[in-house]
Amino acid sequence: MENEKVRSASSGYLGILVLIVFLGLGICGLAFYNPNVVAIVFSMLCFIGVVLTAIGLLVVNPNESSVLILFGEYKGTIKTNGFFWVNPFYIKKKISLRARNLNREPIKVNDKLGNPIMIGCVLVWRVQNTFKAAFEVDDYAHFVDIQSESATRKLAGHYAYDNFDDEQTEITLRAGGEEVHQALETELSERLAMAGIEVLEARISYLAYASEIAGAMLRRQQATAVVAARTKIVEGAVSMVELALDHLSKKKIIELDEDKKAAMVSNLMVVLCADKDTTPVVNTGTLHQ
Repeated sequence: MENEKVRSASSGYLGILVLIVFLGLGICGLAFYNPNVVAIVFSMLCFIGVVLTAIGLLVVNPNESSVLILFGEYKGTIKTNGFFWVNPFYIKKKISLRARNLNREPIKVNDKLGNPIMIGCVLVWRVQNTFKAAFEVDDYAHFVDIQSESATRKLAGHYAYDNFDDEQTEITLRAGGEEVHQALETELSERLAMAGIEVLEARISYLAYASEIAGAMLRRQQATAVVAARTKIVEGAVSMVELALDHLSKKKIIELDEDKKAAMVSNLMVVLCADKDTTPVVNTGTLHQ
């Protein structure tokens, strides 16, 4: 297997000079000699030299390369920007070395738990090896597009969308963060290496449940949030009731038997844990009425 060969080329300005010389000789051959066969043949050869010289001129822009092929044989790649002259029989294939963005539309896949989800990714890539990009794959840009979809599907199959319980510590697509992005970048780098592509960055750009289960999953998330909030409220209410009873006992403000304590605890828990504001009832009699 051949590898990329970076080569140099002659200055294009030298090619321009040769072109002008051929053009001048061709014109002189027709202008200053009698129109005989020799003069005509000489002028035609000069004009052919002009055409061939012009074909060999090559401009390579910054962050661009030109792959040179001679009769099916790879001769090298020019990566230096500038104006050059090369063998006019070379086939010159331009390949950009600039960084490119690929923003894939969300696709429907199944996560690790089998839930249908919509996931999309954004990829920043560039050509690193021009030989592989030109000859190892048919169309390297299309190859990047297809492999990015395949890598995204594989990533989704290795992770769940989200944890069902807060105490679970398994890495998920939604909460995995940099670790999930790193896994996607590594997978894409391995897949695109054969095409000479360097992956600069790969990230999940869109993540959601598929429409057919989005409503059910939203209700589950809301229920989880409500349960978590209620747990915190109850824990706080119990602490406040305990603190109130402790202070009443230490400061001997009022003596409460077990029944009164139970009634006080019940009332405080209702007040502290209620969804709505409680309506106070003023007792104008004794505590036993």
